Amino acid sequence: MRFVAAAMVFVFHVAMQQFFADQGAQQTLLSVFTQAGWTGVGFFFVLSGFVLTWSDRPGRPARRFWRRRFFKIYPNHLVTLVVAFVLLTWAAGVHVDGGHALLNLLLVQSWFPQLEIRASLNGVAWSLSCEMLFYLAFPLLIRPIRAIRPDRLWAWAAGVAVVIFLVPAVSSLLPREPFLPMGTNSSYDFWFIYQFPPVRMLDFVFGMILARIVMTRRRLPLDLGGSVALAVAAYALAPLFPWVYTLTAVMVVPLGLVIAAGAAAARPHPPTSLAGRVAVRLGEISFALYLWHQLVLTYGRQWLGGSQGLSTPVALGVVVLLFALTLALSWMLFTLVERPIMRRFAGPRRDRLAISEQPAAVPAGTAVGAGAGADPARADEGSTPDAPS
Repeated sequence: MRFVAAAMVFVFHVAMQQFFADQGAQQTLLSVFTQAGWTGVGFFFVLSGFVLTWSDRPGRPARRFWRRRFFKIYPNHLVTLVVAFVLLTWAAGVHVDGGHALLNLLLVQSWFPQLEIRASLNGVAWSLSCEMLFYLAFPLLIRPIRAIRPDRLWAWAAGVAVVIFLVPAVSSLLPREPFLPMGTNSSYDFWFIYQFPPVRMLDFVFGMILARIVMTRRRLPLDLGGSVALAVAAYALAPLFPWVYTLTAVMVVPLGLVIAAGAAAARPHPPTSLAGRVAVRLGEISFALYLWHQLVLTYGRQWLGGSQGLSTPVALGVVVLLFALTLALSWMLFTLVERPIMRRFAGPRRDRLAISEQPAAVPAGTAVGAGAGADPARADEGSTPDAPS
């Protein structure tokens, strides 16, 4: 599911970058995939709250949680930030504002309404500003959410969803100008509804509550197939809503139900199509794919002569080539940076020593969970109370 969401964001940026000279093909791409960007990011925010709650263990020190989150996020961000800086200054000859670069380095760029700050360097890293707030707040949020009585969880989830629908009304009080470069919509609306970390934390909290709903075995309104059908229908109908509601509100409940139903369907065994070796590895590299893809698309388009648009067959071939390149870079970042750093630094020293003393192979059929012998690099990444990691 994570890979599908990351691929949706990839295609969204393909549409935004005008690869196609044929305006009919370009407009078709925009009409079909503009919603994909908002949907993919929203999925990740809800999923983040769900997975962290699902894999949380009472009594775990907050500092251990924060250390794991830091080493999960920051090394990948630092690598792609440095690459973005080099490409901007060397390949594009652009002067990089030192203040903007510092805010990006510290992952606080999304707190600022100025578009030139939020989109600086590797523009997609704005979402990590939101994730950093989620992670800092999680040890404080999990206690009251754990205290909600199971029979009241759906009421709380509905309440959070209602607040998300009310956010555009609040944003209407902000200035109407400047407009976004891509249209006549207010830049302040886009920032407040879509990129402002405290507002996007509502998606995260919604995911946390949904995790408790599944963990306490409350009844879900739809199974996985029904939830996916609802999400597809909401995606198709999103253009009928005012633009400010398409950014988060329209899709948040359908996406949350897909995640909840997917987790419930994994008991006792996950669906084969979503849990095969290739599917799992694609999910593992999805974070790296998200960080790489806009850089690859932007500079790949320039270097391959697509600045004025390409014929439709050539444009399709270039997009496939750039997607393959993004996958290769993502695999390298995951294999050479993310996974080794998580194994080396993310867990307590005693856990790392235990891992180093384990046999090289585990007998087939052995379930490895989040307890003794589990890989500390994965214990917070989706291991569940009743399913193998």
